Amino acid sequence: MSNKTLLITAALLGLTSVVFGAFGAHGLKALITVEAQQTFETGVRYQMYHALLLLFAGSTSFISNKSKKYIYYLVVVGVLFFSGSIYGLATNALTGFDFRKIALVTPVGGLLLILGWSIMLVDFVKNKL
Repeated sequence: MSNKTLLITAALLGLTSVVFGAFGAHGLKALITVEAQQTFETGVRYQMYHALLLLFAGSTSFISNKSKKYIYYLVVVGVLFFSGSIYGLATNALTGFDFRKIALVTPVGGLLLILGWSIMLVDFVKNKL
């Protein structure tokens, strides 16, 4: 996994989290409940956290290339599952699809994100910084 790929993906995740955040705060305000807006914001927040994680991973030599590859895939799929399902659940009333049917995707995404952080932690512990 190249650092450039991590950095480009970090920028895309960060960019889209700002767009989704603005859309949630302004575009959805009159369409969904306050509780659903807060749920949507949680998805945005976690997406941005993980954009920053990839930004860090792509900018440091303290993480092995092998670990960067694992972190990249775990974070990308984790954000898609976790934040993506949260976006769907928060806007469920606006769509013809019932996102509650795939609600188990959310904890799977969360687990993938946890695994990404865990791989980074293990790499830090194993390597002499």
